[in-house]
Parts: sequence; C-alpha cells; structure tokens
Amino acid sequence: MRLTLYSHPLASYCHKILIALYEAGTVFETVTVDLGDPAQHARLLGLWPVGKLPVLQDTERNVTLPEATIIIDYLDRVFPGPQPMLPADPDTCLQARLWDRFFDLYVQGPMQKIVFDSFRPEDQKDHLGVAEAGEQLRQAYAMIERHMTGRVWAAGEHFSLAECSAAPALFFARILQPFDPAQTALDAYFERLLLRPSFSRVLIEAQPWFESFPFRDRMDARFQPSVPT
Repeated sequence: MRLTLYSHPLASYCHKILIALYEAGTVFETVTVDLGDPAQHARLLGLWPVGKLPVLQDTERNVTLPEATIIIDYLDRVFPGPQPMLPADPDTCLQARLWDRFFDLYVQGPMQKIVFDSFRPEDQKDHLGVAEAGEQLRQAYAMIERHMTGRVWAAGEHFSLAECSAAPALFFARILQPFDPAQTALDAYFERLLLRPSFSRVLIEAQPWFESFPFRDRMDARFQPSVPT
C-alpha cells in the first residue's frame, strides 16, 4: 500500500486526517499505534522524533509527514478529491486556514488540556488550568456562534479544511463543555458535521474505542459504544 497513516482511533487529530481521506476517497492503510506500548512508541519516534500522531507515509514519493494540517495540505495536492479541502480562491483558502487554526488552537487545545488532566493523580491535577480551559471553550463557542450565523460552512460555500478541524474538535469539546442552548447556529453547524458521511464514518469506526474515553459517561446516548447482549 502506497499510503500508510499511523494513528489511533481515539485521537482527534487523527480523525481530522481521516475525514480528509474519506472526503477524497483516497486509498490508504492504517497502522494503529498504542503510545503506551514501548515498541510501538519507539517505531513512531523513528518516523517522527516528536512522537505525536498522526504521521503519514507515502512510499512512492519517499515522504513522511507529521502534523494534521500539513498532511491534509499534502493530500489535497498529491491525492486531490472531487472537492478540494483547500479552496482554490485565495481569500477563501485563507479563511479555511484561519478557521483550521482556530479550531485546533482554541477548541482542540483546551479540550485536550481537560482530557489529559483527568489522567493525572489527584495530587497533581491542575484545577486552575482546567477551569481556564473551560472558559476558553466558552469563549470559542461564542465566536463560532457569531461566525456561523447565516453560514453553512466556516469558509466559503463548501466543506473544507476548516470542517476537518471543526468536527473532531467540537465533538469532544461538547462532551466536556456543552453548548449554551442559545447557541443555535453553533449547534446547527455541529449537527451538519455529524451528518457528513466522512465524519459519520470516523465516529462509527471510533465507537468501539469510546469505552476508553475518560468522560464517556457524559456522551450522548447516540454515541455510546454498543454493549454486546
């Protein structure tokens, strides 16, 4: 297989790549990396010394790329789909990149702070940092609400890089910090993301792993992992 994606089913930045791959219909294989396994972690470090997921390998071009946004940029150029994730119009593309950064930095970032802190021993928890992360999410939601009022997608008329970032970021953030009921534009945007076949597929594939998510008890019933009977 030419393309290999090193990822984990619960990693939101890996979800971001999968959305782009499914949107384009690109053929690839996935290698699931357990960062808690020393051998698997060592293999990842050999690919990308920072040791973070996702990482994409293209054997034909002898290219190894980390960082979700960079990977999508590469995929859009080398494996273009029917609808580019980076809009052709320069101004719209700039907006797509802006909102990609927004969702990564101001939704993903605080969300991950809260999740990672939950794994710490009680005497090492950063209660102030978690409270600040919750406030950052509320501020981000307010900005998204204003921006999405009267819009279907975050940048231009089509699904783009911005949505690849928004979908997993909002999915997990909403579990930790629910939307305000008055934020109807934000909620409608989130529901549109859920209906997108590419993201729906990502969630279906991730669902068996949700059992390991530390805030699973807060998830909507529609996302809860199935319990065998």
